[in-house]
Amino acid sequence: MPRRLALAAMAAGLAMLAAPVLAEDVTLSTSTAPGGGISTRLGGLMGIEMASLSTLSETRLRRLATPYEGGDAADPRILSNAELDRLRTPRGDAEWRCLTEALYFEARGEPIEGQYAVAEVILNRVDSPNYPDTVCEVVSEGTGRPFACQFTYTCDGRPEEVTDAQAWHRLGHIARIMLEGAPRDLTADATHYHADWVNPRWSRIYPRTAEYGVHVFYRQQY
Repeated sequence: MPRRLALAAMAAGLAMLAAPVLAEDVTLSTSTAPGGGISTRLGGLMGIEMASLSTLSETRLRRLATPYEGGDAADPRILSNAELDRLRTPRGDAEWRCLTEALYFEARGEPIEGQYAVAEVILNRVDSPNYPDTVCEVVSEGTGRPFACQFTYTCDGRPEEVTDAQAWHRLGHIARIMLEGAPRDLTADATHYHADWVNPRWSRIYPRTAEYGVHVFYRQQY
């Protein structure tokens, strides 16, 4: 894996059709994977990259988020986990926290590309007339209604406790990079995704656009 941080992140919330929500429409995220899949995926993810940079300033982080010309191979924004760990503690406003939280609970066990991909879905929804206009409103749509929410972690009945400080740190920087205008070119304008062990109704209607880790991405057609 390159020593630079993958542009596109992922993770696993999902979107419901406007029709009444059925249990089969609820997509489980990585954080609720059967058999405790999160711990095994995290173990591999945490130990992968050993390359390092001496320092990375916040100024450079902002520069890395600037849209660019060229292919993935030359993408200067792609940092390794080790390089992300060297950045100072990420901070931001309410929108940043909502995006970081969604990435943490939906995609923290996914590859970096998958984490970026999930961020793309959330921001694509913010830009779509079919969904609310802010990250926090998109993420919390349907929250509290069992199996009727848009992102599984907000209605699965499990406590939302951040216990992995390292994952939060990395995802906080990914959230900042995406909020600061990084290109969204991993998912072809996807607005939906689901884990690969379920088959929601809308996955039979919307075109599939990408697949990263355990998540499959789709673009809403109407």
